[in-house]
Amino acid sequence: MSFFEEKNPEMDRYLETHASSEPEILKKLRKETFQKTTQPHMISGYQQGRLLTIISQMLQPKNVLEIGTFTGYATLCLATGLSKEGKITTLDVNEDLAYLPQKYFLESEYSHQIHFKLQDAKEFLKDTNDVFDLVFIDADKDNYAEYFRLIKPHTKSGSVVLFDNVLWYGKVLEENPKQSSTQVIKELNDLIAKDDDFENLILPLRDGVNFLRRK
Repeated sequence: MSFFEEKNPEMDRYLETHASSEPEILKKLRKETFQKTTQPHMISGYQQGRLLTIISQMLQPKNVLEIGTFTGYATLCLATGLSKEGKITTLDVNEDLAYLPQKYFLESEYSHQIHFKLQDAKEFLKDTNDVFDLVFIDADKDNYAEYFRLIKPHTKSGSVVLFDNVLWYGKVLEENPKQSSTQVIKELNDLIAKDDDFENLILPLRDGVNFLRRK
């Protein structure tokens, strides 16, 4: 549950009932995530899933990167817009939970386009030569600023990058945060705002999404 959902759950319900319906495979995945994981709130969820779906369908990307798979909800949303020859690489390090996204990836119509890797994202970005049309990051917050630095060389004009949880339950308003993750998220938002190679907007959706486009 996000900072904004806590403030106005009625509005959140209104938004959900006035958006496109959730595909059955995502309904099943969301239900199983709440049944079988200890932190189900980490799932991207319905509203954010609709945003990722629409962005991907607008871009029709050939090469997508996701950092932080969790149970694969966002992955399946991002996959819906892939071009015919497109692929999405999704990275995570949680071996114990890997069975769950793998199960739903195999069930989906995009199974041949999804490349799920149990690998540290920093290592992957240092090793790959790929350039990505669309990137979604919802992973360990303490590495957010470093992810931005490493991702930038793998983008081109028109590439879209999204960072989740950039309002951090409102903690970004703290002047001298004690929590390291809050410090790093504030650093990330500052880096993005000052980077002339990108235009961006922070969307107050759930816990905040920093939406970037490479100029």
